[in-house]
Amino acid sequence: MATVRPFHGLRFDAAAGDLKDLVAPPYDVLSPEERDAYAAKNAHNVVHLTLPEQLPDDRSKFVKYARSAARLEEWRRDGKVHREERPAFYRYSQDFTVPGTGQTFHRTKLIVLLKVEPYENGVILPHEQTFPKHKEDRLRILEATRSHLECIFGLYEDDDTSVHNLATGVPGQDVAAFSTPEDGIHHRLEVVDDEEACRALVTALATKRLWIADGHHRYETALTFREMQGQKPGEVAEDFMMMAVCSMTDPGLVLLPTHRTLKTLPVGPDELRARMAAHFAIAETPNTALMTAMEDARAEGKTAFGVALPGGTGFVASTADAAALAEQMEGPGSRRLKQLDVSLLHGFVFERLLGLTGLDFFGYTRAEQEAVQSVENGAPAAFLMTPPTVEDMRLIALGGEKMPQKSTYYYPKLLSGLVVWSLKDL
Repeated sequence: MATVRPFHGLRFDAAAGDLKDLVAPPYDVLSPEERDAYAAKNAHNVVHLTLPEQLPDDRSKFVKYARSAARLEEWRRDGKVHREERPAFYRYSQDFTVPGTGQTFHRTKLIVLLKVEPYENGVILPHEQTFPKHKEDRLRILEATRSHLECIFGLYEDDDTSVHNLATGVPGQDVAAFSTPEDGIHHRLEVVDDEEACRALVTALATKRLWIADGHHRYETALTFREMQGQKPGEVAEDFMMMAVCSMTDPGLVLLPTHRTLKTLPVGPDELRARMAAHFAIAETPNTALMTAMEDARAEGKTAFGVALPGGTGFVASTADAAALAEQMEGPGSRRLKQLDVSLLHGFVFERLLGLTGLDFFGYTRAEQEAVQSVENGAPAAFLMTPPTVEDMRLIALGGEKMPQKSTYYYPKLLSGLVVWSLKDL
């Protein structure tokens, strides 16, 4: 099963500045404007490493990756980051309110060094498809810096909560606690370097398989990076990467939906409604009330989509027989996979009813308000989604299948910059 170990992490020193000005969300959720805003907070903000800028006089598009590597080495040399003296795990907790609900949660992860393994070994399990262009960019960063600059997020089965209780109960030393002003999330980082505690955690996690919750691109990049090294005697640094692991029983494990905003629509609103009415029950609903109506339908055991349309009124399309629709979808895939809301949307509504294929005709947003507003800003329609469950993810991955891209969104994201791992520090 999973091979994990404590490690000598790199953490920002006080000389670099206030930690809340040095951290940032992961590379793949930041727009160029957001990246620049974080970069402006502090010359040592982690985005200078994770998203290095392309300058007008760069000789090639690859110079920026060398710039990221040079910066990290400079920060080490100048004492802006320091290496942990003892190998450690890092306990990372977040206290947060789910947007739009007022519900508050506490989620705890343990940042570990994980030995990467091919998916076919059945130890590390994916659940989503990936985009090749994102993996190329991350490989360039990894090759240049020879460091894992960000954590990916993983889950493990823990029906009796024993590992969760161990991970949250072992002694740790507080090294950071702050709130991020843009979302009000409180972050806490502890160093767990007690040798007995570390051994117990290694033993407990060694019995687990790990599901990738967030970070498929970075995991597959690490696999490619390892494969590039060829056969090596024993373990080498390229065998490992950072992962923040969390129990599936953690009460703070929250999944949010990812909505689709259409860039083009081959039919008008009336024809869209008519085509969907042949297969779904249609309820006219104000755009601002779509999510509430969808959640009501889901509570009744139905699959439902919210369709926001220009003019302020859209509709909810629901069905109590998702299996019947799934049977009409062509191509490979188990019934469980095809019955997922996101699979039905892409395979049945988009492809079968509307003739829309590929990934270029729509965009993504996690914000309900942004999806609704998009139709007032020129989008022909937006499809609002309800999220899959952790159990959906677990079973799909166990079956060796993958959901469409951006099917799951674990909230909140892990901050980058709390800890970095350099391969030279194995």
